[in-house]
Amino acid sequence: MNFYACIIGSEILNGRREDKHFEFLKNELQKYGHELFASFIIKDDEELIKKIYRLVKDDSQSVIFSFGGIGATPDDLTRAIAAEVFTSKPLQRHEKFEQDIIERFGKDAYPHRVHMADLPQNAELLFNPINNMSGFSLQNRYFFTPGFPQMSHPMISSVIERLFSTSQQKYRVTLLAKTSENTLIDLMKKVPSEVELSSLPILNAEGTSVEISLCGVDKMVVDKSFKLFTDFLQSSKISYNLI
Repeated sequence: MNFYACIIGSEILNGRREDKHFEFLKNELQKYGHELFASFIIKDDEELIKKIYRLVKDDSQSVIFSFGGIGATPDDLTRAIAAEVFTSKPLQRHEKFEQDIIERFGKDAYPHRVHMADLPQNAELLFNPINNMSGFSLQNRYFFTPGFPQMSHPMISSVIERLFSTSQQKYRVTLLAKTSENTLIDLMKKVPSEVELSSLPILNAEGTSVEISLCGVDKMVVDKSFKLFTDFLQSSKISYNLI
């Protein structure tokens, strides 16, 4: 699966709040051998949110964890946009969530808070252990949670453990060579597409170096590709270290 993060909040972009979602989600996915495919931090802008959600929908392997914008204030746009993009149907009152809101707030549920229960059709609730004001999901692929980390993070942990706790284990090998990236570009072109290649140039007081890292699910294919680099470096008398 391709895992996306969409972190919605103008207050993060203008510095009034610090993002806590990216690092959490990255680490939570890594527990089960997954990596983020893309991460977006965006303002509370209707057209921008739509574009991100449509990009995700167009990816047949996508899973999205969206943070923020599911409350009842005018700048909470996520529920309506999720309905439009992922269901092409209007919002519908979720009876269980409506009852939860009434039980918690009583007469103060009206006229505004109760609208948090207006969700995309066929949405499933994500339990909020703090105050039972739920997040929601669609198709077990699209997950929408509050912006508050103490609420959203337990929801996401539960989802990942329940639905995405198995994965193909990846094998990685890495070296640091005292040369430039340019020296190794022809070798990089020979790495097969199923092997993930990372080339990181390093410039410091000791001169130019490059870190080459290869990763894949087939150890034999990764090792064969890695040998292209080690053989070349040895024959060229370029020093390197395995890291």
